[in-house]
Amino acid sequence: MTGQMPLDPQIARILAERSPLPRHMLPIGELRSGLNSRTSANQTKVGKVEDLHVTSEQTDVPIRIYWPFGRPDGCFLFFHGGGFVGGSLDTHDHICRDICLAANCVVIATDYRLAPEHPFPSALHDCAAVLSWVVSHGGFLGLDDPKIVVGGDSAGGNLATVLVARSRQRREGRISGQVLIYPITDVPRLSRTSYVENGAGYGLSSDDMLRFWRDYAGEAPDVNDPAIAPVRSSELAGLPDTLVITAEFDPLRDEGEEYARRLMEAGVPTTLTRYDGAIHGFVRMGSEVRLAAQALRQISQWLGERFSDQEPHAHHRQVAKASEVGRNGIGS
Repeated sequence: MTGQMPLDPQIARILAERSPLPRHMLPIGELRSGLNSRTSANQTKVGKVEDLHVTSEQTDVPIRIYWPFGRPDGCFLFFHGGGFVGGSLDTHDHICRDICLAANCVVIATDYRLAPEHPFPSALHDCAAVLSWVVSHGGFLGLDDPKIVVGGDSAGGNLATVLVARSRQRREGRISGQVLIYPITDVPRLSRTSYVENGAGYGLSSDDMLRFWRDYAGEAPDVNDPAIAPVRSSELAGLPDTLVITAEFDPLRDEGEEYARRLMEAGVPTTLTRYDGAIHGFVRMGSEVRLAAQALRQISQWLGERFSDQEPHAHHRQVAKASEVGRNGIGS
């Protein structure tokens, strides 16, 4: 139950320093400017960083590749968040660097096209093109037999799990896992408890989500289409090991946890961790924020287990208590 613990003091201070803006009412340029502001100045040194383009039938998709100092153990394909309308290679650069070093893996970030100029399914098309490129370029990445994990935060989590499901259906390469950080898994449902309790005052608002959804999916999307709302899918069995991270004070908390539980019911080995005292977007706050650092450690450890096959594939982990997650790392 939310509200058991107060908002984390570090996160509360950052939230109080932000200028409250009616993001749902802003022109797209102003909205993007706010969404794309950096939340951490930390820049972890990695072995090498290279900006490239992946050519698809529709466009050239910018990507940024991060290599560790030694031989990588695997590849993490990461899709940034930003409500499908914002975010970039730069907004999540520090996350990619931290994970690259801590998990000793190649990290590939994707600068997919944004709504409303490029609504659904443009972003999916771009991300799918990059996934296909990654599957076929293991040698270039320094991986003879590439172990690939796909993930993302918020909107990027939506894109990640949709593409992983498609890859399974089409048998397009082996995906070792998926990492979903406070993912969008459903259309905005204002009646959800997490929307009611956290829909205002914690950064991401209910009005923001309605705006993002309208820009991405249009006025009348098929709410049962799993390509838009993966929690509605009836075919979740066979998906790879999954890590789902949610935040206590986040309107998206309940849909992320519902998706995790549906994966568990379908027999997918799933780790679900709710971070007590956290808000949507907290992982972007950087390793100087305690809960963000803890989440990045959990993600990196989980990735390392997938790349080394240390973790057994026949169990599920239930969501940890919010008060335990934030303080003791239970579920990590």
